[in-house]
Amino acid sequence: MKKILFSSLIALCFALSASAQTATPKVDAREQEQKIRIQQGVQSGELTKKEAAKARANQRNIKQAEAKAKSDGVVTPAERARLDAKQDKASKRIYKNKHDRQERN
Repeated sequence: MKKILFSSLIALCFALSASAQTATPKVDAREQEQKIRIQQGVQSGELTKKEAAKARANQRNIKQAEAKAKSDGVVTPAERARLDAKQDKASKRIYKNKHDRQERN
């Protein structure tokens, strides 16, 4: 009985550690924040339709990069850094487009 309980506990620990290595809560949170920023920019007229479409396409690209990073079961620190850099670049683009004095068509 103790062996079964112990082996089950070990299996659970391995499963939890594997899922923790592929979890990207920071990236997910930033994706959600930028989605909201894009929606707000469209509603306020700060983003043109074309700018919003490009921003959404960029977010899809980041989501695909995240899926690729997770595909082998481990998101390495280098992959996390690349995803963070992509989010930084996208954030700057959204800011620039929202403040470029263009009006929505």
